[in-house]
This record gives sequence, structure tokens and C-alpha cells, in this order.
Amino acid sequence: MSAIPFVNLKRQIDSIRGEIDAAIAGVIDSNAFINGPQVAAFENDFISAQGGFFGHGCANGTAALHLALELAGVGPGDEVIVPAHSFVATAEAVIHAGATPVFADIRPSDYTLDPDRLSPGPRTRAIMPVHIYGTAADVDGIRAVTDTYHLTLIEDAAQAHLATLDRRGLGTIGDFGCFSFYPGKNLGAFGDAGFVMTRDEDQAKRLRMLLDHGRISKYEHTQVGYNYRLDTLQAAILSAKLPHLAEWTRQRRTLATHYDGRLKQAGFKTIEPMKGANPCYHLYVVETSNRDEVMKHLSAKGVGHGVHYPVPLHLQPCFKELGYRKGDLPVTERISQRVLSLPMCGSTTLDEAEKAVEAFLEVAKP
Repeated sequence: MSAIPFVNLKRQIDSIRGEIDAAIAGVIDSNAFINGPQVAAFENDFISAQGGFFGHGCANGTAALHLALELAGVGPGDEVIVPAHSFVATAEAVIHAGATPVFADIRPSDYTLDPDRLSPGPRTRAIMPVHIYGTAADVDGIRAVTDTYHLTLIEDAAQAHLATLDRRGLGTIGDFGCFSFYPGKNLGAFGDAGFVMTRDEDQAKRLRMLLDHGRISKYEHTQVGYNYRLDTLQAAILSAKLPHLAEWTRQRRTLATHYDGRLKQAGFKTIEPMKGANPCYHLYVVETSNRDEVMKHLSAKGVGHGVHYPVPLHLQPCFKELGYRKGDLPVTERISQRVLSLPMCGSTTLDEAEKAVEAFLEVAKP
């Protein structure tokens, strides 16, 4: 059996190589490598594609989270509630803002932050759900909590390009939405890039200054900002790829439907999106009780795979001073030992998905 990549970026890029080459050449010919016109063009197109209001591109997804936290007024002495099942950047950005992440458990159904487990305290300033794997968190349930306690709702939509909840684009429902365009994302750059979405036009204006050294003109700065700009080259590449994102997303959903049909029939637990959610399936995960054995078997068969995420954030060494212990967040800890990600990409074929699931089922146990 030919090797099946976990994410086939080469096939995806080769399919639109001419468009990407032209976009790169346009930036080189213009010499507008910083704040070139391609940046604003991409910003407008991405906002429209996601169904958003206002926003700007930035250096990466972590920078996007940091910017949103600062715009929300989060700082030293504050706390931000985040799920423990996520990439480290979710909590890392809270530390960068000078605040303290408070880890909360997730729902076993879709692996997103559980609104029923949220307990804001006097120092809580914001709640930051993650649309993990491209599946919607219960934003409305969490919004009820943030409204009651007068908190900011920041969506970590790093994996949620074109995903929706009741036909609303994820990242456009809360006060802020933060995206990543890391190369392996559904919409990926040729390096790092990110985006901050907001419903507030005044906040968007603040965002524009904050990410570019707090400037209002070339040499006039009204606040201390950051060098968090989106490179023109990355914006041009993203603009070349964006028109294809809807089709790539349809393919991901087709693959997920195929995986679901094969795996659920065999008794395996997979993602269970909440009612009204239409995931974009950045990742497709399935639970198995003998993960190490399965991974070894898949490797021998040439089937790409991954684990997202094997070490919960509250048990990461970098956060040990926060005082969490094993057993504090049982759902997160249990699924972190069981979830396995199967090949998933807009350029993955149904035939490849079937071969991958066949190899999985040869040894996997629910």
C-alpha cells in the first residue's frame, strides 16, 4: 500500500501552483513586502468568507490571541478560563498578557469547553473556548456565562476556518475571534500568519495600531504596540488559496462522513458535534483503548496519523507553578490517552481514507 500522508500539502500546493507562483511574483515585483496592498485585500476577503464584521491579519495565531486579550483589557492580576485540551498557545497567550490561565474541563461528546463546568471568580476577566478540531464549542452557552459575569468572550478559532454554528461563522460570535494560518491549517500560509476578528469597529481600529507598533503614521505612535504585522508575502499566498477553501472544506466533510460511517458502526467513539454545528474537520479524531499498538500498526502500513493532544495543558511542565495535579480534570485526562487523529486534508481522497480506516480497524479496540 502506498504511503498515505497525514496532511498532503504537496498535492494541495501542486494543484494551484500557478496561482501561488503568480501571487508571490506580484509581491516581488512590487517590492511592497510590509503592509502591501495584498494585506488589505486578503483581510477583506477572509472577513467576507468567514461571515465576520471587522478584523486584521497578524503575525501568527498566538499573536492573535495575545492581541485579543490586550484589547479586552486583560492584564496582571486577571484570570482567563481556558480548556485544558488544546495546543499550548491558548494558555501561553494568557501568560503573555500578564494574566493567569484557569484550566477547565471539556465535554466528552465534542471535546470542547463545558459551559456547565465554568466557575468564574472575582479575578476572571475573560473566557476563551477553543473550537477544537474545527468543531464548534457551545458559544451561546458560554456567552450566557460571560454575560452574567460581565466577561469578555474570546473564541480561539485557530482550527475553525469556515466552520459554523447555526450558520454563523466561528470566530464571529464572541467579542473576538482568533485564527491561525500555520501551514498545516485548513487555510495555511507558507510560514506563520494569523487573524483577529471583532464585532466592534473601534476595537478593529485599535487592533490595527496595536499590531503595528501603535502607530497612526510612519513616525507617530499613540500607544506602545507590537511588531505583529501580517507579511505581504503570506497575505498574497493566502489570497491565492482562499478561493479554494470552500471546496477543500467540502472534501474534509465528505471524508469525515466516510470515517464516521465506518468507525461508529464498529463501536468507536468519534467527534459528536453539537446540534447546529457544521465542523470544518481540521482534524478527525477517534478514540481507541490501545493507541500505542494502533500507531505502531499504522506506521508499518504507511498511514499517517497523529495525537492531539497527549499532554493536557494543566499537566504541562511549563504550567506546573499553577498547582494543578493529575485527576483535577478527569475528562480531559481520559481522552488525552485515547484520541488518535487519522489522515485528513482537503486533498486526501476517499480511497486513501478507506485504506486508512481499514488499517485502523485491523488492530484498534474501542
